[in-house]
Amino acid sequence: MEIYETESEIAKRKSWLLSLIVIVLVGLGVLIVLQVVALAIAPFLFNITMEEIIGLMTGDYSPPNGRMAMYFVQGLGSGIGFWLAAYVVMHFIDKADLHWEIQLPRFNAKGAGLVFLIAIGGMLFNGLLVYWNSQLVLPEVFSDLEIWMLEMETQLMEMTKYLTDFQTIPELLMGVLVIGVLAGIGEEMFFRGLIQPKMHLYTGNGHAGVWVTAFIFSAIHLQFYGFLPRLFLGGMFGYLYYYSGSLTYPILAHILNNTVTVLMVYASNQGLIDFDMESTDTVSYPAAIIGLLVLLAGIFYFKKINKPNGELE
Repeated sequence: MEIYETESEIAKRKSWLLSLIVIVLVGLGVLIVLQVVALAIAPFLFNITMEEIIGLMTGDYSPPNGRMAMYFVQGLGSGIGFWLAAYVVMHFIDKADLHWEIQLPRFNAKGAGLVFLIAIGGMLFNGLLVYWNSQLVLPEVFSDLEIWMLEMETQLMEMTKYLTDFQTIPELLMGVLVIGVLAGIGEEMFFRGLIQPKMHLYTGNGHAGVWVTAFIFSAIHLQFYGFLPRLFLGGMFGYLYYYSGSLTYPILAHILNNTVTVLMVYASNQGLIDFDMESTDTVSYPAAIIGLLVLLAGIFYFKKINKPNGELE
């Protein structure tokens, strides 16, 4: 079970709406402040003008140092931002204790090995979910909404392609740091560390807490044609925390998932493997089925070896 020990009134079940409003306000506030700070610092660090940075956000990818500048803005404004937002709510509002002295010893080599298998199985199965999600067609009455969703998806995909079009090893390493490590730590601290135990408390059900949090995690990315695969990943990360009582496992799984994807994109750009991040035309059902079996077996055994960790000691 997740560890989130607090006696604060605002963190209790009866105050769920106020607590969620505070989380939204604090989260948005921290993310906005850090984005502004990052945008103010980036021109001095990367020899780029503010106009060029704004242009990068609107699709002009011509500035030579643009990719590194965007990594900096994204790393500080998003990865570190989610971690800081979680820290502010946990320590200054909920006055919560995550009991790291209990969480950290629960991490072990056997669990880490299972997380690696679970993450790989999840990536294989997720290919099928990406394909299914790409086939989404809304009813005619929602045609305007669908057009907007497609435009948003195209814009975000163009930015993703730009950020992962690594031209140098330093850019690759920065991509791994920002997309893999910082996003993995920051998002897991916020969604699994903060939101999930609250949803568990508010719904009175651990499984509901996992999936409500996964829904929020997917929706907040605003990539509608990637909603289903990201919902699945959120659920996978959520169960790693729910069954182990240690955030180290979902953080590791998140970092593995993002980092492997970054490295695959780089290897594809170098002509070493055939991998197209945009392709949703085909799917390997055998690979998806094998991935699902590996995932389910890994989760089953992971739950089994962590069973004694279900309660706060």
